[in-house]
Amino acid sequence: METLHIEGDSAPTALQAAAVSTGSLPDRERVRSLLAEAHERYNDDVSGEVADYIPALAGADPDLFGLSLAGVDGGVFSSGDAQVEFSIQSISKAFVFALIDQLLGHDTVRRNIGVNNTGLPFNSVMAIELNHGSPMNAMVNAGAIAATSFAPGGDVESRWEFILDGLSRFAGRELVIDDEVYRSESASNGRNRAIAGLLHSYGAFGADPDSTVDVYTRQCSVNVTAEDLAVMGATLADGGVNPLTGEKVVDASVCRDTLAALAAAGLYERSGDWLYEIGMPGKSGVSGGLVTISPGKGALGSYAPRLDPAGNSVRGQRAAHFLSGALGLNLFASHPQTPADRSTS
Repeated sequence: METLHIEGDSAPTALQAAAVSTGSLPDRERVRSLLAEAHERYNDDVSGEVADYIPALAGADPDLFGLSLAGVDGGVFSSGDAQVEFSIQSISKAFVFALIDQLLGHDTVRRNIGVNNTGLPFNSVMAIELNHGSPMNAMVNAGAIAATSFAPGGDVESRWEFILDGLSRFAGRELVIDDEVYRSESASNGRNRAIAGLLHSYGAFGADPDSTVDVYTRQCSVNVTAEDLAVMGATLADGGVNPLTGEKVVDASVCRDTLAALAAAGLYERSGDWLYEIGMPGKSGVSGGLVTISPGKGALGSYAPRLDPAGNSVRGQRAAHFLSGALGLNLFASHPQTPADRSTS
């Protein structure tokens, strides 16, 4: 089937610059109350299993549960274990995609990485072969590793510094690596090395595959909290401006691209179900982190290590479902206007 292609960079300037808003969050006391209610509702849920294919993650406390919501106005509200650090894992894919999109541009990213869902698991090798060497999207491992390969710099350390600095700017604080997780993943990332080698054989890489996998492993090993994820997500919700620091991290057009890619594939093969139920772009990680974003309003960050079979946090998903409706975050939800609201012109 022919792929739809629209030259985004040649679109009318007025369209690209158009302001977009989905409204605002409820008052702060209401947000605080609902966040606490969501935490209480799902705190005792013991569904799912902690990831064990990365040895350093297997020892996570399965009972930890933190929720945080950051608004584009700079308000941050948290409940439970929202300041406990854990490795960001696959959630890094969303923010590295944004950094590379900022660097290379809309059309180049679409052409070299892609934005379509594979319909297959996040670490699928078959998806690469079925799509003739295309990574397909930056939210699965193949596309994420390809995106990392385009980080600028003449050596591994400079490319890593670019990514770590970018992730830190999204969080509004200096982030660091969990060395134990990095060593554990480096010793067990044979599948990612195979994916990188296969992509390189198709010419879909911007750097040496071995060093790229090392940088990618580092980015997945960066420590964050649920509060960090909320602020990082709120930066994408606020047109690229960090709501705490006021720094412009990426352009508004990059946020649009990133949220579109997340909507398509952020929850892997469950992304359609996710949008149907929650209605927000989101990204999960196997450590139990989850970020969901409502453009123009803010973002929810959560941490709960027990995962469903697709590798997504069970309590994080359930809390997001509840708060999506309670806080009016679902992008697809609307209310009919009253007769008095309707234009008579």
